[in-house]
Amino acid sequence: MELDGRKKVILKTIIQNYLETGEPVGSRTISKCSDLKLSSATIRNEMSDLEEMGYILQPHTSSGRIPSDKGYRLYVDELIREKDQEVADIKELMIQKTDRLEHVLKHVVKVLASNTNYATMITGPTYHQNRLKFIQLSKVSEKQLLAVIVTEGNLMKNQFLEIDEPIDDDQLLKLNLLLNTQLNGLTIGEINLDMIRNMKLQAGIHSSVVGSVVDAVADAIQPDEEDRPVFTSGATNIFKYPELSDSATASELINALEEKKELVEILKGSGLEADDSPGTGIQVYIGNESPNAKLKDCSMVTASYDLGGGLKGTIGILGPKRMDYENVVDNLKMLKVQLDKIFGDEKNKTVQDVSITIDAITQPTPEEEE
Repeated sequence: MELDGRKKVILKTIIQNYLETGEPVGSRTISKCSDLKLSSATIRNEMSDLEEMGYILQPHTSSGRIPSDKGYRLYVDELIREKDQEVADIKELMIQKTDRLEHVLKHVVKVLASNTNYATMITGPTYHQNRLKFIQLSKVSEKQLLAVIVTEGNLMKNQFLEIDEPIDDDQLLKLNLLLNTQLNGLTIGEINLDMIRNMKLQAGIHSSVVGSVVDAVADAIQPDEEDRPVFTSGATNIFKYPELSDSATASELINALEEKKELVEILKGSGLEADDSPGTGIQVYIGNESPNAKLKDCSMVTASYDLGGGLKGTIGILGPKRMDYENVVDNLKMLKVQLDKIFGDEKNKTVQDVSITIDAITQPTPEEEE
């Protein structure tokens, strides 16, 4: 007898319900939980076939069914295949999205520098209040596991974990089910000590793996400022303003614009990307109001952009205190709208829509055409 698509859906529904409740699963539960739109009688016939094939068991007469070892094995093999494919798809998607985003951000700072005649900077986005999407543990050797951690926005991180005790395939399966059942959909702030303690009890001799995975999840969810790209343009515009062009002041400003880590701190210091920040407004820092002492002779205007799903970055424009604030604010508002058009709702965009919008924002400036 062949295990067709309908039987696979019913088997998957039985296993998922049994994992959640620990109770045998009946035909009525399956009809409510699946999208098959089958009668209870048809579902019972399919369940009888699955039982005859050895994928499910009926522990008591007139009770629902529970998965057999054979059923678990098929479920896990299918799950691993699905996750392997999802990881591969995510890698490809993120490479394409990152390349396109970097192309846009690099051009954005050039356009801003040209339109304002000031120095400009923009950070690549990082995730804030990010949630865990799924975890996949794979065995590398007797003493090492590979944890693939995928978070909202399909941000993926790999981490090797050292283990004290050898782990077989069945134990690895149980750990994967335990971790995904307990942690999926949570932020790091929602993973509490009681939850970790309970998972460690269920993991038994492999409790140390739970602690290592939670640490890896925390690392994956938290914004990684070290690897965050920063793009700048128009640094030489500083020399157009006498009050900033003396050697000491100009040298200090140029150095600040060349130091990636310092730039991230300057833009981060504006506070616009904080998780409790109301909206994505524009802020102006004049002289000593700046988050960095090196900018005391300047004004800096910053705005955060929000690509959805907690994905945020910051734009900054640096110039003299007598800068044209109205022009700067207008440019930042326009830019925020354009970025939202490009990346704000990609699910509803075709490739052609995105390409047209990118072309609109990245038209060459008059200086570039010359």
